[in-house]
Amino acid sequence: MNIRIGLGFDSHSFEEGKILKLGGIVIDFPKGLKGHSDGDVLLHAITDALLGAIDEPDIGELFPDKDPKWKGANSEIFIKEAVKRVREKGYRLVNLDCVIIANEPKISPYKEAIRENLSKLLEVEKEKISLKGKSREGFCKEEGIACFCTILLTNEG
Repeated sequence: MNIRIGLGFDSHSFEEGKILKLGGIVIDFPKGLKGHSDGDVLLHAITDALLGAIDEPDIGELFPDKDPKWKGANSEIFIKEAVKRVREKGYRLVNLDCVIIANEPKISPYKEAIRENLSKLLEVEKEKISLKGKSREGFCKEEGIACFCTILLTNEG
């Protein structure tokens, strides 16, 4: 059996006048996240974890922020491309573990909806997805959201 581990990270500052999305779910909050695309730090971190595990270029190389084509893009496009590449290489997801770091908004009211959406995007059972929200507890002065994800893939072929 061949296993691969991937690590993904992303962070963005808050920006007035934008919609906040995490894991493809709209979060009721007065600010969104700065970013060339929709700024979904969770989908970006998962995308990089998937791509890293299979030794593919990272999200910035595949979807450069200098390319106007990706301005305001839905980050689900990025994760779907990563999932396609994982499948093409014969791998399947064993589990995904993510930590969202934010003082606000609270993640717990959205946790199950996010896991449900990730389950659809990744084409896996929801039970393979762990999602935790943590506050910064004084670390880092800038307001925004950061996310770390680890992923385990297997190729039994």
